[in-house]
Amino acid sequence: MAGHSKWKQIKHKKAAQDAKRGAKFTKLIKEITVAARQGGGDPEGNARLRTAIENAKAGNMPADNITRAIKKGTGELEGVVYEEATYEGYGPGGAAILIQVTSDNLNRTVASIRHIFSKHGGNLGTPNSVAWMFDSRGQLYVDATCYAEDEIFDAALEAGADDIATEGDQHIITTEPNRVNTVRGALESKGLSVANAEVELIPQSTVTVEGKDAERLLKLADALEEHDDVSKVFSNFDIDQETLAAIGG
Repeated sequence: MAGHSKWKQIKHKKAAQDAKRGAKFTKLIKEITVAARQGGGDPEGNARLRTAIENAKAGNMPADNITRAIKKGTGELEGVVYEEATYEGYGPGGAAILIQVTSDNLNRTVASIRHIFSKHGGNLGTPNSVAWMFDSRGQLYVDATCYAEDEIFDAALEAGADDIATEGDQHIITTEPNRVNTVRGALESKGLSVANAEVELIPQSTVTVEGKDAERLLKLADALEEHDDVSKVFSNFDIDQETLAAIGG
C-alpha cells in the first residue's frame, strides 16, 4: 500500500464496528484546543484549527463543544494546558510505530506508552529511531459508496491534489500538507462531502507481518489508539487479508 497507511485502513473498518464516540470527541476537542492556543482562535488565519473544526463537524460534534474548545485554547475560558510530543518504537514483526500524543502530563503519558509497548511485545525507541521512515502528507477521505472515482479524481486534480486511490469504501486523496484545506474547500464547493482530512505520516515502505506477530501487533496498535492521550498512531506494517480474516481483523 505505497503512499497510504495500512493501519489507517484497518482502523476505518474497525470504526464501523466500534461506537467510541465519547473518546473520539475528547481527542477532537484536544486538537481544537491546542490548535487555537498555538495559532489563535480565528480559523481563517489558522489552518490547523480550520482542519480540526471541519473534522469535528464531520464527526457530528455539537457547535457549542467546538466553541468552548476554541475559547479554552485562546484563554477566554479556563482549561487544561496540553503539551504535544511524539514517541517512536517497534512492534512485533519489526513494524515501526510512531505515536503523537496530547497530554497535560507527559511524564505520566510516556510511562503509560512504554508499558503498553512492553505488554504487547514491542519496544519504545529513541527520538528519530523510526521517524525518518515516514513522509508528511495531506490525506482526505471521501465515501466511495456516494461518489464515483472519476468524479472525485477530476475534482481533486483540479484542486491541486497529487494522487487519488480507492481502498474499499473510501477514496483517499493525497496532497501536500499545506494544501489540505484548499483541496477540501474545492471539493466541498462542488457539493462533494469530505469525511475526514488530516496531515498524516505515510511510510516510505512497508513491512509484512504475519501469524502471531500480526495478532500481537494489532493488539498493540489498538491499545495505543485507545489511550486517552494518544492523538494519532502511524505504522509501516502490512498484513494480508487472509491473515486479517484469521485473526478477526
